Amino acid sequence: MNTINLIRTVVTVASFVIFLGLMAWAWSARRKSDFEQAALLPFADDASPTGAHHV
Repeated sequence: MNTINLIRTVVTVASFVIFLGLMAWAWSARRKSDFEQAALLPFADDASPTGAHHV
């Protein structure tokens, strides 16, 4: 039973560290301009003509 508990602990700690890394990456100042640009994508004009249909 000790082996399975060790594996569970390692996976939990690794998942938490990965989560914290993703949060730091998402909230970093270097990524702010990229995310601001991506936030405006739904409001951008489409380049396709009005009669074109998406398949």
